[in-house]
Amino acid sequence: MDFNVKKLASGAGLFFTRAVQYTEEKLGQAERTELDAHFENLMSRADCTKHWTEKIYKQTEYLLQPNPSARIEEFLYEKLDMKAPSRVTNAELLGQYMEDAAKEFGPATPYGSTLMKVGDCERRLGAVEREFIHTSAISFLTPLRNFLEGDWRTISRERRLLENLRLDLDACKARVKKAKAVEAKAACDAAVGPDFQETRPRNYVLSASASALWTEEVEKAEQDLRLAQSEFDRQAEVTRLLLEGISSTHVNHLRCLHEFVEAQAAYYKQGHLHMLELQKELGRLPNAFALNSSHSAATPGSASEAIDSPGETETLKIEEVQAPATGTRKAKVLYDYDAADSSELSLLADELITVYTVLGMDSDWLIGEKGNQKGKVPVTYLELLS
Repeated sequence: MDFNVKKLASGAGLFFTRAVQYTEEKLGQAERTELDAHFENLMSRADCTKHWTEKIYKQTEYLLQPNPSARIEEFLYEKLDMKAPSRVTNAELLGQYMEDAAKEFGPATPYGSTLMKVGDCERRLGAVEREFIHTSAISFLTPLRNFLEGDWRTISRERRLLENLRLDLDACKARVKKAKAVEAKAACDAAVGPDFQETRPRNYVLSASASALWTEEVEKAEQDLRLAQSEFDRQAEVTRLLLEGISSTHVNHLRCLHEFVEAQAAYYKQGHLHMLELQKELGRLPNAFALNSSHSAATPGSASEAIDSPGETETLKIEEVQAPATGTRKAKVLYDYDAADSSELSLLADELITVYTVLGMDSDWLIGEKGNQKGKVPVTYLELLS
């Protein structure tokens, strides 16, 4: 291998000089060039931005993918520049299991048909969740990661270079100060003049020669100082421009944050609509629990009891139902509800109605009245008022 020995020695000497300067600064034995207050504020703001961006990025990752194994797998695919396989969400998997169970139990049974409806809803919720994860990863996570892996690495590299140049500048200042002190001492010795009675008058000649050498050393040190100052000022300006760019980063992250909120709001809104639709569909099966309980509790004598009390099996005739003298209550409608048949009452959200129960009626339903209209209403759509 071809080594540039001169360059290697120069680099080692520069590293040693910086190490000595850094150590003396820590021990309080050397002066340090301080940056202006505005520059310090810019660096503090940049450090704060990096710190909180990292925390927000990691926590958003945990929110979108709680499974650490899945996160590691996605990280490996990304580093290998490979497309990660599509992953089924937990809600979609739950919906698939419910639908498979419904096929086993029989989709015509109350339990089976309900499982089919709930399973289909869970699959749709899973699809909405997957779309939310995909949108958030593109619109929110990617810009944060680009800042941490791109802009911030550039800023850190330039700040390290600025710190090295500052150490070089302070070392040059210390060198100039030391050279001037020695030069002043040599000049003072030379100004005393020769002592002709001295047995060794050549000391005067040596002092004059040393004074001239230290004058040259001061000039060289001052030239190095000017060069170091110029490089430091140029690097400080470059670093300052990068740090001031943090304001643009905040504006970009603000826009991405708005997009994340919009995606999250759409996700919860669609999930809420799907659940309302499911709740409405399940509300149209008022006798499901009664059918299951009566089927499991059937005995040989139950047939004769049904004949003796036909009112429990026949359809409730709403027009014959009368409001009791006591026991009626006011209720606030929580969601819109469309009547499935003539025995039910359509509802609009936020309206107030009068409700009461009748003997033998399913506990999930009440009789509701508003004006001249009357019909069955599901309890889950109401907020009973005292």
